[in-house]
Amino acid sequence: METIYFDNAATSWPKPEAMIKAMADFNAHVGANPGRSGHRLSVEASRIIFNARETIASLLGAGDPHTVIFTRNATEGINTIVRGLLKPGNHVITSGMEHNSVMRPLRALEAEGIELSIVQCSGTGDIVTDDVIAMIRKNTRMIIITHASNVTGTIMPVAEIAEMAHAKGVLVCVDAAQSAGSLPINVLKDNIDILVFTGHKSLNGPQGTGGFFIRKGLENLVSPLERGGTGSRSEFEEHPDFMPDRFESGTPNTIGIAGLGAGAAHVAAIGIDTIRKHEISVTGLFLDGISSIKGIKIYGDMNPQRRTALVSFTIEGLSPSEISFELDERFNIMSRPGLHCAPSAHRTIGTFSDGTVRFSFGIFTTEEEIMTAINAIETLSLEHN
Repeated sequence: METIYFDNAATSWPKPEAMIKAMADFNAHVGANPGRSGHRLSVEASRIIFNARETIASLLGAGDPHTVIFTRNATEGINTIVRGLLKPGNHVITSGMEHNSVMRPLRALEAEGIELSIVQCSGTGDIVTDDVIAMIRKNTRMIIITHASNVTGTIMPVAEIAEMAHAKGVLVCVDAAQSAGSLPINVLKDNIDILVFTGHKSLNGPQGTGGFFIRKGLENLVSPLERGGTGSRSEFEEHPDFMPDRFESGTPNTIGIAGLGAGAAHVAAIGIDTIRKHEISVTGLFLDGISSIKGIKIYGDMNPQRRTALVSFTIEGLSPSEISFELDERFNIMSRPGLHCAPSAHRTIGTFSDGTVRFSFGIFTTEEEIMTAINAIETLSLEHN
């Protein structure tokens, strides 16, 4: 029985051959430290990083590649932004559907003197833009919000929020961990000031890669999370303030960025619109297939066009962990049970503290796999209801 992998919201798999080859080629034929030497292998390593930066910038609609910064993951990017931008006395607004990568840094800063407001969402995870804007105060510095929930797949109106926030002089930071590579994004057109992404999900890169876009001119408002060697301006003991070196200290994960660049190029070659069309199709097929099964409860909007390729559900009579275990052991279906590092979101949809079972699909997901999963869920439900 072949493995059916439905955990792409945690990390995408399988990876494209081009990504695997790019990492192997770097290790076998380059291997040098970018920007730290003048020989051709070091120059080639720098070229690989710049090409990846250009590819990501193009996918995000960022324009200037130097506005794209590489980090270890989205979490490091979020911490860089909130730690470097917010000061005691500042007010920040977020939503009740956020991942702990947003909530935990904000809670830590709240203990240090920032003011935090959380906009409540509906039981399907939806947010009302006017509710967000109504929370803006004189000291509001930033709105930080997920582009798409990792629990319900709900797609947030980030462009609408950004337009209205800008009219009031408030910055907007978007957590695109669940959307970069699978949803159309144009940061300049949508007035997004900062967008944080991870590499190992829909961008088809390896784990340990990610980064953020920051609108040109805003970089000096954000203090770097760390400082050190950059391979540039080595005659100075003060850290460079130009991009991207301002936020990229130490030897980079060049082999990882080589893989990320190749994964992102694979996404670009397929096309975001094509990926989105496929993911809507398989998500809709799954929703239709399980909605009539006795004992099944589905969370989030039932319209697949209003969510990412992600479905959280429960089966009456079984805990999420039991469901996920049975799916793995008996049907070879990989899923994720529990709270998905987003307790606030589960409180919002009423599934705290047991959580849900989450299926998350990708460009590799087939209709045959969806039908197998529907039959497996029906079998489990019939056995326990």
